[in-house]
Amino acid sequence: MSKLAALDELLELYYQFKYHKNPMLFQRLQDVQAWQKQRMQRTHATQFAEKHNVLMAEYFLNRLYGGPDFDALAGQIARLLKYAHKAEKIIPENAIKTGTSGVSLAILAVQLDEQVAIQLLQDYPENMPLNDEMMRLTYLKLDQGEARLKQLNMLDELGKNLDKYMRSFVVYTAFKMCKGAAQKYSFQIMYEFMQDGFLAMKPLKSAEKFVKQFTTTEREIIAKVHAGDLHPFS
Repeated sequence: MSKLAALDELLELYYQFKYHKNPMLFQRLQDVQAWQKQRMQRTHATQFAEKHNVLMAEYFLNRLYGGPDFDALAGQIARLLKYAHKAEKIIPENAIKTGTSGVSLAILAVQLDEQVAIQLLQDYPENMPLNDEMMRLTYLKLDQGEARLKQLNMLDELGKNLDKYMRSFVVYTAFKMCKGAAQKYSFQIMYEFMQDGFLAMKPLKSAEKFVKQFTTTEREIIAKVHAGDLHPFS
């Protein structure tokens, strides 16, 4: 079985999302993603501001939580899968596994946020600016607690794998050797998605430690939301 088969399944899920054919939903999804990023920047301001954490914080906000290039990235992954047998010969297996985990997280984030956007369109005017109370009530109505905890568990696993597989000099050297092929065959966005992960790790002693600090705080917020706390994002 192809090592890239999981990516094929992820893309099939991604292209089923309703926002692809609904401009109003797409706009609301963008609103939700913008709110999410602003909220995370607020919540994790101290952690994100530490010099060695800056690149990893940017990777979280712009890659794992719905980056602006994700449609283009999905298109490049779809093209790559047509040449899976060749790609598997030049991309290190551990890089494929870890990259797939990153893509899976990004797609799950979009899936959960699309559900929020759909509910918001049902409950509020489409152009109404989002605020914390709207989001708190929407999270409660959707009861996404278990799904959001799954997302954080996956993130914890990604942190472990980044430390375990992606700090290897051999793996990074092999990855850099793919740069020419990525440019030649127009896979720059996909290459940059993975390269940003490598660069974000460099200043860190442990990606797992960074992720654990982030997910611990996020779990506390989820617990507050579902416990009825009126200000869970403060």
